[in-house]
Amino acid sequence: MKKLGLLIVALLFSSNLYAVDSVSVAYGDGSGYPADMMHIGVGWDWDSRWFDEGDWLVTGYWEATAASWRSRSVIYSNRSITDIGFTPVFRLQQRNPSAIAPYFEGAIGFHLISPTSISDGRRFGSAFQFGDHVGVGVRFGEQHQYDLSLRYQHLSNADIKQPNQGIDFNQLRFAYHF
Repeated sequence: MKKLGLLIVALLFSSNLYAVDSVSVAYGDGSGYPADMMHIGVGWDWDSRWFDEGDWLVTGYWEATAASWRSRSVIYSNRSITDIGFTPVFRLQQRNPSAIAPYFEGAIGFHLISPTSISDGRRFGSAFQFGDHVGVGVRFGEQHQYDLSLRYQHLSNADIKQPNQGIDFNQLRFAYHF
């Protein structure tokens, strides 16, 4: 798993840096389970736009993330999980934003985690996980280069293998767009 993560990171940074449209960091707090999550990510904006006749349009971006989850359980032994994810994100945003541009987004992506348990009481069944999220945020700055959002993320293996306890995170995410 560590070799796969290193390979993905190497591939992300081996191409021209200008191909990356954004970088992000996020902190998440477990919802229903005591855990912390931190991620770093890179994004590539889509050139496509849909439903852009009015004040709002639908667009999106690809997001690749590397994350670490840490259990805060006092009952079970504390463990960490490494999470590598790749997600297509759809975004509903203002067409001609002013100083602050609000948006809504949603996504379903793919994640690989290792190990497959965060504590003796929380097991995920398989390294492969689906990760979906919904979020609300704002772009701001002179050229809308700053991006601040709140996300609710759920990860589970969709009953591919038992146990499938899953985990949820409430996240605060900051991104910088080049």
